[in-house]
Amino acid sequence: MSKRFTLAEAQSLIPEVDRLLRQALDSKSAYEDAERAIHDFNQRVMMLGGVIVDRHRAIENKSRRDNAAAQFRAAVQAVQETGCLIKDIDIGLVDFPTSLRGVEVYLCWKLGESGISFWHSVDEGFRGRKPIDQDFLDNHQGDPSQ
Repeated sequence: MSKRFTLAEAQSLIPEVDRLLRQALDSKSAYEDAERAIHDFNQRVMMLGGVIVDRHRAIENKSRRDNAAAQFRAAVQAVQETGCLIKDIDIGLVDFPTSLRGVEVYLCWKLGESGISFWHSVDEGFRGRKPIDQDFLDNHQGDPSQ
């Protein structure tokens, strides 16, 4: 069973999750850039019949790609270790499990939003987001105090 958050607990994690998601997206972009460089390099080598190969450049591109992949994995793992669920890395969509009247639901946050203002049922997803209202505040709960 996953951790269940109160709204306050989830809100307190937003700055860290925001930072980590931005790191992951930067690493993903760096990975994609390195992959393109590797592809372009390989195309040039093929066009030249493999006669002229800049091994240093090939090694550098592969190293950049591998480092970016490792940084991406580390950032994603750090987000997951908070207990929240990454739903779409490309848009920075994250859910925080909580309970509403004893039923698991998700607090929903997207990169760029100032805080958590929405929730949805487990089955509805992003399109089913509802504004957090007083009824939700009065009836949701996280894990019992540790």
